[in-house]
Amino acid sequence: MTSMTTLETLAAGLGTANVRTWLLDNVIPLVLLAVALLLLWLGGGKGDNAGVMRRLAGVVIALAIIGLAVSGAGVNVGQWIAGLFTG
Repeated sequence: MTSMTTLETLAAGLGTANVRTWLLDNVIPLVLLAVALLLLWLGGGKGDNAGVMRRLAGVVIALAIIGLAVSGAGVNVGQWIAGLFTG
């Protein structure tokens, strides 16, 4: 019984805050660097500046969605959009 109590105590202290912080500090900058290098490699060498800008627009939209999800402001945006239809 004491081992179960110890496990319950350890499980109560675990959370996702440290994993979230690690992802934001390490993984997202590496992904952004990889996307930037890929965009430069795909379009920069061929002179396809319009193609690079189209891809960049998609990346900017994806970054905006990630920013809303990470900051928690997505709830406010959702309430605002719902308010447009419900009055």
